[in-house]
Amino acid sequence: MDSQYPTSQSQFPRVVFMGTPDFAVASLDAIRTAGYPVVGVVTVPDRPTGRGLKMTYSPVKQYALDHQLPLLQPERLRDPEFQSALKDWNADIFVVVAFRMLPQSVWAMPPMGTFNLHASLLPQYRGAAPINWAIINGERETGVTTFLLNERIDEGSILLQQSTPIFPDDTAESLHDRLADMGSRLVVETLAGLADGTLQGKPQQVADILKPAPKIFKADCAINWNQPGSQVVDFIRGLSPYPAATMQMVDAKGIVQQFKVYEAAFEPSSDSVVGQLVSDRKTVQKVGVRDGFVKIFSLQLSGKKRISIEEFLRGYDITSWKVVV
Repeated sequence: MDSQYPTSQSQFPRVVFMGTPDFAVASLDAIRTAGYPVVGVVTVPDRPTGRGLKMTYSPVKQYALDHQLPLLQPERLRDPEFQSALKDWNADIFVVVAFRMLPQSVWAMPPMGTFNLHASLLPQYRGAAPINWAIINGERETGVTTFLLNERIDEGSILLQQSTPIFPDDTAESLHDRLADMGSRLVVETLAGLADGTLQGKPQQVADILKPAPKIFKADCAINWNQPGSQVVDFIRGLSPYPAATMQMVDAKGIVQQFKVYEAAFEPSSDSVVGQLVSDRKTVQKVGVRDGFVKIFSLQLSGKKRISIEEFLRGYDITSWKVVV
């Protein structure tokens, strides 16, 4: 076994893992693969989704079921019955990845404490959507951080950090996958350091300017065509494929059509007009911005599937369409 891990089974702390989405599954799998005993998993309750309101599991629950791990799905984290069941697992440490804010009665429960994996280089991009906002804001670097939980959101003492470039063609999806993999390895390294006593938390350094990463709602996704083209493209990349940047166009019948935009590139020009729609009706569709054009490569009409711009232009004559600015 790699030397970064404890060298005997008795050194492995008993772990309770708390998480919900795909991003968290990589860390849970890495913990198990490294040999740490996962004595229980906590995730969100099942929720009805889609038009049929079918009850669906979180990805973390599916992993727990697939590997026969004990599971709790509390509606309320302060529920005495939940906390009693959690305590009965007799864990040494809690690991949290993309879950909910924990009350002190939960995060202070295990003797080795509770640590969280966050998808940014704290203290920057505290909040629910650090991956999206880092790309939207045009950052060239981001990373992952493990830190000890306290009563303030994402403000606990830092344990470990690792950075990665944000590449020009990165989307929220590609960066998500890279950070999930990096983060899973950092979680295991953090567990090892805490288990052998070589790792201590360090207070977060207060930066002059803190960039937040608040949750992104549907109303936040509309493209602002009055911005410079590079910012528009960063916005599209930072929301692709979910929740996706949105735009509106008025068709030949005067009907407002709603679109999600997934891929785009900036084309500098001094001859553009904000909101100007330009197309050869075959392979090119671009929209004017302050300093050029944003070329769209794939999009999705409301109620339809995602398609390439070539497919879209074969199906729609947009000669007289207008972009809503």
